[in-house]
Amino acid sequence: MQNPASSPIHVYFALLPGSLVLDWAGPAEALRIANQTLAKQGQPERFVQHFVSPTPESVSSVGAVLTQLEPLPATLPSPAWVVLVGLAGQHIAVDGDEARALLHWLRGLRPVAGQLELITVCAGSVLAAHAGLLTGRRATTHHQHLDELAAVDPRCDVVANRVFVADGAVYSSAGVTTGIDLLLHRISDTCGPTLAAQVAQAMVVALRRGPNDPEFSPFLHHRNHLHPALHRVQDAVGQQPQADWSVPQMAEVAHTSPRHLTRLFLEHAGIAPLQYLRRIRLATAEAALRSGQNVTQAALMAGFSSDTQLRRAWHQFGRGGTPSQGSARSH
Repeated sequence: MQNPASSPIHVYFALLPGSLVLDWAGPAEALRIANQTLAKQGQPERFVQHFVSPTPESVSSVGAVLTQLEPLPATLPSPAWVVLVGLAGQHIAVDGDEARALLHWLRGLRPVAGQLELITVCAGSVLAAHAGLLTGRRATTHHQHLDELAAVDPRCDVVANRVFVADGAVYSSAGVTTGIDLLLHRISDTCGPTLAAQVAQAMVVALRRGPNDPEFSPFLHHRNHLHPALHRVQDAVGQQPQADWSVPQMAEVAHTSPRHLTRLFLEHAGIAPLQYLRRIRLATAEAALRSGQNVTQAALMAGFSSDTQLRRAWHQFGRGGTPSQGSARSH
């Protein structure tokens, strides 16, 4: 049996006449680039994209006609994501035949984390509310539709001024480019933060903090720059933190001198190369501790030479308690 954690995820973009192109094209490109990056690394592609609609043709928000759209599926595989996007206009009209057909289909969905998940971009959350999928949940939408969302479903906890909101199997974003932010977050969840950083780099967008994270993920922090040599080094360190890294070895990856690499790190990433390495190793060790590894195992997996070196980094970066307590908290 295939491991669900590595099973292909079928992503269904549900489109209506007037669907905002950037709401679905940006996220779709993020998934395409994720597949492309995985393939280059010799790994299987993770996302299978479908563009579905009540009708085989649909006119987009900019007038481009989309053809050969798949019908709304009678059943969905697991795992699957359904993506709802915004529509052109100040108000989301749902009295047309296509909208009614989509809402009827949506009402049959039962989102479950890891099996069937709902993603809304911009006013796609208003469509989800009309289908009753946001009752009792927290969600956001484009600022122009916040009042509309609250009116459609008063039992939805509408959150303003957020890039995106996660509530169990339902994810909602504020609109347009934030849909890309949300998909990068989901790519990070399913394929790892290093891959998400690579996709963000390819799309020339900045990685934003997740909806509930108290701070930037160490794997994503210091990566809001556009320097390809630094990204190559950061990718390599993130993929193999346990390797015997030194500044000269990092410089070989960047195809530059050690001194110049240090200048590049300080100028573009705001951190020295070895300090960045220690942050990544500490984050790797913390993840290992949370998964049930003991301190010695976590230190080895992260590339620390000893338990003592892990403990030194633990205190250097202001972690509370001790690594042993971090391991105990995971049980």
